[in-house]
Amino acid sequence: MQTKFDENAYSALLERIYSITPSVQTAGFNQDSYKPGLAGMKAFGERLGKPWEHYRCIHVAGTNGKGSVASMIAAALAAGTRVGLYTSPHLVDFRERMKVVTADGWTMPSKEEVWEFFQTFDTSGLSFFEMTTGLAFWWFARQGVDWAVIEAGLGGRLDSTNIITPEISIITSIGLDHCALLGSTRAAIAGEKAGIFKPGVPALVASEDPETASVFRKAAARVDAPLYFADSIIPVIQAEGISAAHRYPTSELPIATEAEILSGMDLRGPCQEQNLHTVLVALDILAKTWKVGVDLKGPSTLEAIERTAELTGLRGRWERLCDKPEVVCDIAHNPPALEVNFARLRELQQGRGADGPARPLIIVYGIMADKDLAGIAPLMPEGARYILAAPAIPRALPAEDLKAQLSELRPDLAMETAPSVASAVERALEIAESSINPFIYIGGSTFVVTEAIEYFNARKK
Repeated sequence: MQTKFDENAYSALLERIYSITPSVQTAGFNQDSYKPGLAGMKAFGERLGKPWEHYRCIHVAGTNGKGSVASMIAAALAAGTRVGLYTSPHLVDFRERMKVVTADGWTMPSKEEVWEFFQTFDTSGLSFFEMTTGLAFWWFARQGVDWAVIEAGLGGRLDSTNIITPEISIITSIGLDHCALLGSTRAAIAGEKAGIFKPGVPALVASEDPETASVFRKAAARVDAPLYFADSIIPVIQAEGISAAHRYPTSELPIATEAEILSGMDLRGPCQEQNLHTVLVALDILAKTWKVGVDLKGPSTLEAIERTAELTGLRGRWERLCDKPEVVCDIAHNPPALEVNFARLRELQQGRGADGPARPLIIVYGIMADKDLAGIAPLMPEGARYILAAPAIPRALPAEDLKAQLSELRPDLAMETAPSVASAVERALEIAESSINPFIYIGGSTFVVTEAIEYFNARKK
């Protein structure tokens, strides 16, 4: 095996990693890509020297929104400290999963550092997610971060990230996704997510609802963890008022409300209102628990939250890929997340809200074969033009099969297929040329979004 780094050797390393230990992202959940349980990860962590003990951690789990919440918190803390951020999935480069965030922006590991890690440590028998989690923890310690915000992969209780003891455990939302592995009810899934609660560590849940609240209360009581529900708490930004001078220097309003922060954020999407509120409550709890080295009531923190996407490199969350015509992509892929996005698209169609008059809607859509199409189909906006495509991975549902199934479930939809995501985007742009102020939405799968981003990147060159 070659031990000296070069680009060819690095490419061969990645090919070996993906072929020997396929990721859930590409192979789905099987015995090779998904290894439930913490024994292998704990043993790997010992070999790494428990690097997560060199910085304070924040653990974020949930069905939807956890990547956004983790990124907002990282941006806020980075206004005054050096922060590691671990999220998944990646869109273009697997190194996107681990970043160091500062007030000046983000960096990810160099290819040389990735190479060094795999030359130094034995990763045989580990899943892709276990390896990348170990790489992130190791690299964060090497980079001397003060904090690391860690997003759980699947579930929580048996997730590879659950070897840490954080300063706060956060659960963003509970919805029906990955039911074969996590349970067929929201209560069962909540029990798996609550597995990240640790003895004495504050636990924050985004919202309190009858189906899951008792699960969280019992889980918190078992480990004596203080439990908070964010939707029942007024954060300091509302209770005391925070200067909005960084954005409104001549404003007569001396404080920034959550709505004002939301309107200024570069991380957009229908779900961000709840995510932002959860983040502000989490920061309040941290401020009371730790001196985090950042003024949580200062303009620099608010500005950092508003610049979350820029500072952390988070992509695919209601991200605008083109202005004329307006093209937005989003990685929402399960019914709870798509319900919110599709409702936003209906508002655009009907001309409600701040988006102006009604607009023609074109949707580029693809899905993985294991997703709940029967649960998604009723949510899809009528009156839109759908271009169906399959991303270039084995898990994808072929476009013609997707059309056949949707034709049974929603015969009212106007659909056509394209041989690839790129050709579907080109077709959408072609339709848009003959429309007045059209809106193009690209989604259904992370892989659809990835290929759309690559398409627009290539157009810019």
